[in-house]
Parts: sequence; structure tokens; C-alpha cells
Amino acid sequence: MSSSWESGGDVAVIGAGIIGLSVAFELAGRGASVRVYDTREPAKAASWAAAGMLAPRTEHLSDPALRELCEASLAQYPDFAHAVREASGVDPHLRLDGILHTAYSQEAFASLKAWHEDLQAAGHRADLLSREETLRTEPALGKHVTGSLLVHGEGQIDNRRFGRALTAACEARGVRLHTGVQSLSVECDARRVLGIRTDLGYVPTGAVVNAAGAWASQIDGIPEQCRPDVHPVKGEMLAIEIPVGFMRHTTWVPRGYLVPRSDGRLLIGATAKNSGFDTRVTAGGIEALLHAAVEAVPALREFSVSETWAGLRPATADERPFLGSTPLNGYFLACGHYRNGILLAPATACLLGDAVEGVSPVSDAFAIGRFATP
Repeated sequence: MSSSWESGGDVAVIGAGIIGLSVAFELAGRGASVRVYDTREPAKAASWAAAGMLAPRTEHLSDPALRELCEASLAQYPDFAHAVREASGVDPHLRLDGILHTAYSQEAFASLKAWHEDLQAAGHRADLLSREETLRTEPALGKHVTGSLLVHGEGQIDNRRFGRALTAACEARGVRLHTGVQSLSVECDARRVLGIRTDLGYVPTGAVVNAAGAWASQIDGIPEQCRPDVHPVKGEMLAIEIPVGFMRHTTWVPRGYLVPRSDGRLLIGATAKNSGFDTRVTAGGIEALLHAAVEAVPALREFSVSETWAGLRPATADERPFLGSTPLNGYFLACGHYRNGILLAPATACLLGDAVEGVSPVSDAFAIGRFATP
């Protein structure tokens, strides 16, 4: 086992989003004494703003290492969500009933046909649907739809319910949540982590996990070579109130996606813009989302918009997250998940559990040193 566990298994997790809470839940299940620190309430920021899609094939990931990690995490989701539900008593509404991709022109439908062949060659189930089959699957779609592709095995989780479930599950396993902290820094010597200092005081710890999302590069007290290069990418979204069952599947339409929730909300997303830490909702962003949604599903113009919001995706230069150990002994990274933070929660929790416990290191493909010049 690692030295951090020999000294009592005390672990501090910085960041109470879905990633940080998942890592804390996993480590507490392995016997660690875990504290989680955040300036906000649990599961806010990007975790609150996300759509909760679980879709490694839909993302068209060209990076083999990232694709393999996302596929592995999707496979882990049913067991992980079950464990969280059992510990918390909160159902996060995991649905792996497929994602529908629509085409509104013959050219777009030809692209879906080509993708269908690629998916089949890779061993993934998918159904290519005619216009009539598409409208039977999703009657709310505009009658001008040309066809669609239903990708099986993918789906969604209600990320806001998942955040509440993880918070309760962590507390059930004895994790101490310190939220609303005003200041935070990591204290270390030349070799290793020593502890965490906040406005609540100083707490010694054997290991620190940086799961601070878009703010991961801004943790005070960390040597420069251990500071992950993570930057925020803003995404705007909105919700429309629809009758339950009006839309059945998570559906991709030209220039957007529609995610129906069991409570009657239809999430519409998402824009992407490098705007620093600006989280303002803009008229242009909402206009673009509404136009995409109403163009694909004209009946949506009759329903009310109930919420608009923006969140900050934590991006990296190659869109891979930073996972695992760093040159500073006892300092670990679980950040930079960009568009796949919700999807990668189970795999990240398992990999960080193994890394902190000293069972096995994370692949160098996700190491902080992967950008270093030889």
C-alpha cells in the first residue's frame, strides 16, 4: 500500500462535483477517512449544468485511449449507480435505452448509414430507421425528418439527482463534506503533501485528490510542475416543460441535443465558447438552442421555457483528463474531463482508488507529464 494509507488512510478531495464525490465514495468504501472541500454546495458548477448523457459512441471519439476509458466507464455505470442508490436511497434515474440521431436531409442520412456500418463493424448495436420508423419511435419529431440512427447501450443519468445521491451516499460512508470554504491551499514540502489549510483551519492528510473541475489549475500551494493545464469552456443550456412521454429518447438533432427527464423537463443543449470564467446566459446562445430545437420539433414552440443556465466544462489541450499521481508524492489528479465528466465518474473513481491505495498506477496516457518535451 502507499505511504498515505500506512499513515492512516486520510485523504482530502478538493472539489465536491460528480467526479470528486465519486472518488470520495470509492475511497471511503475502501476504508479511507475522507474529507471533501469545496467553495460551493455539493454537485454544483459543471455537475449541475450538465445534461448527464452517457454516450461515448455519440461523441465520435477519435482518441483511442479516451474512447477505451469512456467505454469502460459506461460498462461500469449500472453497478456504480446501483451502489450509490443503495447507499443513499436516492434513485439517480439511470437510463441506457439508446440515443437517437436524426437526419433532415438525404446527405445527413447517408452519413448516418456510414456511421451505422462503422458501429456494426466495431461490434456495437445500432438500428438504422426510415422516416416512418423514426416517427413511430419519436412521434414529436417534425414530419420533415428523413430518418435516424438509434445507438443502443448509451443513454443518460439525471445528473442533478445523481449529485444528490452521491452526496448522501458519501455521508452514509462517513465522508466529511466541508462546503462553502472561503480559502483553501495545499501544504507540502519538497517531496510530498502534508495537509490542507482552509479558513476552517489546518488538517494533516496523507493524500490530496484535485477534482476541482475548471478551477483545477488554481489550487494554491502546488508546485508548478504539478499544476494541471485545465481551462474553462462555457456551455449554455435551457429547459422546456413538456408532457411526460412527449419525447422518449435522448435525441441529437442538427446543431443540438434534446434530453427528456422523467419530471417533464426537456433539456436542450449545448453551446461551447471559450469565455474564461464567464457564466452569463446570453441571448445569442439561447436563440441558437431554441432555433435548433424548434426546427427539429416544431411543437416545442407551444411549451414554456422553465430554466436557462450556463456551466464551465474543464477542458485540456488534448481533451483527455488528468488522472493519477504527480511528481509530488501524495498529490493526485482527477480533473480535465471536458465533455465527459458525468460519463467518466465510475472509471475515474476506480482508477483514483487504485492509484491512491497503491494498487496500480493510471495509464501514462492521462498523466500530467504527457505534454512534457522529451
